Amino acid sequence: MKRVKGRVISKGKATGEVLLSEVPVSFLGSINPVTGVVVEEGHPLKGKCVAGKVLVFPRGKGSTVSSYVLFQLKKNGKAPAAIINVESEVIVAVGAIISDIPMMDELEEDPFKFLEDGCLATVNADEGFVEIG
Repeated sequence: MKRVKGRVISKGKATGEVLLSEVPVSFLGSINPVTGVVVEEGHPLKGKCVAGKVLVFPRGKGSTVSSYVLFQLKKNGKAPAAIINVESEVIVAVGAIISDIPMMDELEEDPFKFLEDGCLATVNADEGFVEIG
């Protein structure tokens, strides 16, 4: 079992399959709020569903409306179980907080070096760590 500490952005605890994107994610226009499927042309996650996943991406991008889209995903049962960013920014952080989605950033290790697509991870944003294995 591996445990990596990080900074808590939005409290909570969730376990799910990891979905990695090495490019930023915008919730407005990139993810369908009804289905949870990534629709942005050219995005490496296009066609994949974020619902119930531990969504790992460097940081958010785009409009402040992205916070509301993340909230809509939660209301529709299609939100990520948890979010891990390399460095969070306000738009995604606010969306995670208002949606009660556990979120962390600034992990002691680069998440792209120890997390793999499809592995099971627990984000414990109550105690400030991510755990795999």
